[in-house]
Amino acid sequence: MTTQPESGSRERIPARPPTAMLRDLLTLSDEFEAHVGRELTVNPTDLQAMQHLIMDGPLSPTELSKRLGISTAATTTVVDRLVAVGHASRTQHPTDRRAVVIVPEPGSVRKAMGTLMPMIMGIDGVLDEFDATEQNVISAYLTRVLEVYREHLPESPTTAGGPERTPL
Repeated sequence: MTTQPESGSRERIPARPPTAMLRDLLTLSDEFEAHVGRELTVNPTDLQAMQHLIMDGPLSPTELSKRLGISTAATTTVVDRLVAVGHASRTQHPTDRRAVVIVPEPGSVRKAMGTLMPMIMGIDGVLDEFDATEQNVISAYLTRVLEVYREHLPESPTTAGGPERTPL
């Protein structure tokens, strides 16, 4: 089946409906992430930094820099912006008095989760519409889709079977 191109858009590569729906899902995920960024009044890089802080807790500036794939100088700018808008704070490292960690502010975490959780719970609730056998088929399909994605990315913690990314 070929998906018809939208007016003014490039023609899409022919794909079966589930594959086309995955493309749509990726687009919607990007749109939702942009929505979360607008809700939190941050740009995409700052939102990505917040994702790491919310999901993994306090991080050193160097670790945050590695996770963002940007220089430590650029990370300092990101952290400065997050601190300025009240989304994060710099705190003394709990065991190394010379070091600093970046900590997400609880109010910002609540605001982010207040935007995310209804969507996450809504998606999770869709599974209740399927019996156990159908849920196993869905899980098997999505597992294989993730494997294919990982096969086409350079080695990293998430492509090597590391922790799954939860959308923020």
